[in-house]
Amino acid sequence: MNSLNFKRLLLSGAALSATIMSAPAFAQESADNGSDEIVVEGIRQPYRGDFETLEIPQSEQILSEDIIDNAGAFDLITALDLSSSVARQNNFGGLWNSFAIRGFAGDENLPSNYLVNGFNAGRGFAGPRDISGIESIEILKGPKAALFGRGEPGGTINIVTKRPTFVTGGEVRFTAGRFEQYRGDVDLDFEVSDQIGVRLVGFYEDAESFRETIETERFGLYPSIAFRPTENTQIVYELEYTEQDIPFDRGIPAINNELGVVPITTFLGEPDNGPNETLVVGHQFEVQHNLNENWSILGGIGFRDTSLTGFDTAASLSGSRQFLFIDGENLSRERRFRRFEAEYLTLRAEVTGEFQTGSFGHRVLFGVDYDSFDNDILFERVRGAPISFQPSDDPTDPVVAESLQVINVFDPIFGQFPLPEPTPLTDQLQIQESFGVFVQDQISLTDSIDIRLGFRFDSASQELVNELGADIPNSTDGRFSPQASIIYQPTDNFSVYFSYGEGFRQLLGVDPLGNVLDPNVTRSVEVGAKFDLFDGRVKGTAAAFRITQDNILSVSEAFELTSAGEARSRGFELDLSASITDSLNVLLSYAYTDAETENEFFDPNFGVSIPSGTPLVNIPDNQFSLQVTKDWGALGIPLQTGGTLLHVSERSGQFGDFFGQGPFNLPGYVTLRAFAQYDVTDRFNVRFDLENLTNTEFFLNSFASLWVQPGAPRTWRASASYSF
Repeated sequence: MNSLNFKRLLLSGAALSATIMSAPAFAQESADNGSDEIVVEGIRQPYRGDFETLEIPQSEQILSEDIIDNAGAFDLITALDLSSSVARQNNFGGLWNSFAIRGFAGDENLPSNYLVNGFNAGRGFAGPRDISGIESIEILKGPKAALFGRGEPGGTINIVTKRPTFVTGGEVRFTAGRFEQYRGDVDLDFEVSDQIGVRLVGFYEDAESFRETIETERFGLYPSIAFRPTENTQIVYELEYTEQDIPFDRGIPAINNELGVVPITTFLGEPDNGPNETLVVGHQFEVQHNLNENWSILGGIGFRDTSLTGFDTAASLSGSRQFLFIDGENLSRERRFRRFEAEYLTLRAEVTGEFQTGSFGHRVLFGVDYDSFDNDILFERVRGAPISFQPSDDPTDPVVAESLQVINVFDPIFGQFPLPEPTPLTDQLQIQESFGVFVQDQISLTDSIDIRLGFRFDSASQELVNELGADIPNSTDGRFSPQASIIYQPTDNFSVYFSYGEGFRQLLGVDPLGNVLDPNVTRSVEVGAKFDLFDGRVKGTAAAFRITQDNILSVSEAFELTSAGEARSRGFELDLSASITDSLNVLLSYAYTDAETENEFFDPNFGVSIPSGTPLVNIPDNQFSLQVTKDWGALGIPLQTGGTLLHVSERSGQFGDFFGQGPFNLPGYVTLRAFAQYDVTDRFNVRFDLENLTNTEFFLNSFASLWVQPGAPRTWRASASYSF
């Protein structure tokens, strides 16, 4: 494991060990009922309050650890495929998580933001989030800025991590799969005393790919310690440490906007660039104290230090330099270098409680939070002069070929030319600070009718230190974001609701004229119904929504920023979970999403004007997932089987008509997967997963017709685990 710096890891662990062992963390207890169920006492996620599902006027979906395991997911974005409200977006050559919720994504030059135990955590450069250390994933739909603040415009993803359970035990697992995948996972849980628990979760993976020359190496370690000094006080500390070596891979190009011409295995970069290296060191410290049976306080601090460093050679998106548009065979490329470093500090404090005023019951939540995000960007690039400036228009001419780093897409030969040295294009430090105050009150007007009222006030400031040009002085924006909802629950197992909420996010940077960008503002209307039927065997939510956005950010490769104006998304969703029998379970998710621009704007990426009514990129009209699992233990056979069907309809693959090539769409697809797990003993089991059973050729996302990410062909994995 040469590329991963174990010395740095060991030094980091040694330096932090004293902090970890002395920092308290909160506890969980085992139920004293003779079962193996773990009961979490007094623990709740921030910004949520104390509500049953049917009392919440919002669509949400919870992916438990069992559901994620049954999906065979090893990373966050694969797990999110189970929610049809979440669509994959351009993932920056495989280097980060990027997704849209209800048709809207965030800043395309930053990873999609998500929460980890309520802390903003996704904006840094930590690489794709591994599933290791994740207990469950909450998909909270709609902006709901009156509570969450600076989340993504279509909703919020909250990752709930694995923490000490105060029950000594653990599991080790080894996995081997097609394309030379080898992976080890460990989860160790210790009860040190009645007051102290420790948990250590980690993984190591080395894998090749169906993509030629691509190999990744990843390592993660997630220790936590829990401490409960009294029955009413709980404290937790967690460390997140992940290193990943990932080659930058922009996928394959479409030829005349047609996919399937270039084989999906074809890599068109340069292996000699080596991998891009990502690193994250993150800390979370959280305290919860119950003042009495009705009131509690919660406070926490989170800090993440992330970095991404490396070279790549990829297709040039400059139409004046691109030979592929001329002969459909030779691809012009550029070489780039990136050093991205980000520090993300978050603090929060909140109080929750309930009281009566006359006949009205109140459940209130109020608090403050603070975010500081320092984004240090160095981006270098080298590319040849336009074709018209070359000594000839022959891509096989050695001088021309080297200048434009030409490679034949049907017969790629690596290392034909010396790797040119990039020069700085962007070198800047973006500093953003945000302070928020939020209040929410859910008022019970009658036994069956609640209203929820709330607001949030944000004050956001930013400063830009530009090493290659003029600095941008500090600028400040403030925004008041209201929310209002009503929920009617005529029976114990059914409710309907109507909700309105707004979102606010300060945009980093300035436009080409040096003007500070106006903040992104989101408005959402949602109406839905929730049900919990047949003694909890069938649960679900059906919802219709409409969301509008103002001042959407569009960013060119050179970090030239502009506001894309307005867009809207509307649609319908159905999320359903059902226990058909004691051994047969079904998870279903369907979403219809219609998302498009509402005004004409200029796109700096391709230098073209985008008309009003243009579909948003990578957003399918229809998305559907179905997961079915069957436990054969009821027949005395220690076997579990299951499968997943995923359907994603056709969607736009890029904004606009790229240099006369016409509109580009990604084709729709259907994939199937299956698994079987056999419990050899109570502690030892073996499992087999088969992905893409029908060996379908499909494409996950794109940024443009020249940068398209293909999905993997039929793939198998076998694993064995031992628990104790």
